Amino acid sequence: MAAACVRSLCKVGQSFLEAPSVCRSRTVSRLLGNVSGHGSRSAYGTSGPGFRSKLISSVRAGGGRALGCAFLLGGGLGLYQASKLSVEQHLAEEDRDVSGQGLKLTMYQYKTCPFCSKVRAFLDYHGLPYEIVEVNPVMRQEIKWSSYRKVPILMVGEELQLNDSSVIISALRTFMISKGKNMPDIIRCYPELKYVNEKGKEVTEYSNKYWLMLSEGENNVIYPEKGMQKEEMKWRQWADDWLVHLISPNVYRTTGEALASFDYIVREGKFGTVEAFFAKYVGAAAMYVISKRLKSRHNLQDDVRQDLYKAVNDWVAAIGKNRKFMGGDQPNLADLAVFGVLRVMEGLQAFDDMMKNTKVKYWYTRMERATLNHEGGSQSPSSL
Repeated sequence: MAAACVRSLCKVGQSFLEAPSVCRSRTVSRLLGNVSGHGSRSAYGTSGPGFRSKLISSVRAGGGRALGCAFLLGGGLGLYQASKLSVEQHLAEEDRDVSGQGLKLTMYQYKTCPFCSKVRAFLDYHGLPYEIVEVNPVMRQEIKWSSYRKVPILMVGEELQLNDSSVIISALRTFMISKGKNMPDIIRCYPELKYVNEKGKEVTEYSNKYWLMLSEGENNVIYPEKGMQKEEMKWRQWADDWLVHLISPNVYRTTGEALASFDYIVREGKFGTVEAFFAKYVGAAAMYVISKRLKSRHNLQDDVRQDLYKAVNDWVAAIGKNRKFMGGDQPNLADLAVFGVLRVMEGLQAFDDMMKNTKVKYWYTRMERATLNHEGGSQSPSSL
């Protein structure tokens, strides 16, 4: 709009320079007539009967060229400013696609939590900057302000709190793609549901957490082939409902593995000196026992490694031989979820055994590289 107005101003200036003097005087006369017809002349310093006649006389005397130059100069400067503003706005839109509109993101986490690792994988792959607040898993003072006592918690700015790893990922991805929605509107699409389970414990769940809230056109761009969206949602849920539950029984499979796992947890987590000692030895013993209960609860085999191997090979088989990732040439949300869950075992015996005894190595290496290099940060919705 501004650029169009400035171009019109330049044309006026050009016409002043090219027209005969008598035409210039008539043009000025018409312009001043328009001013007096549309507003108060005193507002423009044009009040008084002598102003109009003096200006017309100056135009006839050759001053019209100076006036035309003024129009051109003003129009040119205005066009420059309008063009500069247009470019800045365009760059801002480009930045919105890539960086999530400059959202300030702060994530409260345990580094070794698979659900937290899922969110980090998403943020890292898309190159979204974020701050980490490591939560002490014993006292949890860092999240005492929140009625939601689990991690991850993602704060958007100072006030908007996002809970549940899958909700966080779906909401952020929706925001990155859909230019017409703001984050508060998006998060309302994932309502919180509370209920009491069979054990009498209150449970919090979230509706629609594997859905992206997109228009039909946006959905067709992100999922151009039939079945892509359902496949992504299926395996995201599989990562939450099955794969995650294989981690603890495998990393705490024996007393030696339990101690090694807690040595890693203590080293990477936020513990005081006394807490670290008790966490390592008491925690390792407790998790060894709990892992046996988890094995029973989820009907795992006596050798829980076999369940891990089967799950990972099922995932690789679902990707197939003709795709680099489940998302095709680039990882989709299912790729990022599975990668995030599996990488919490890095440095432990369970991870080494998995890499040695399954077919996941090449996919995992590609995911590691894509995440490390923030390869998703170069994609915008228009290029997907």
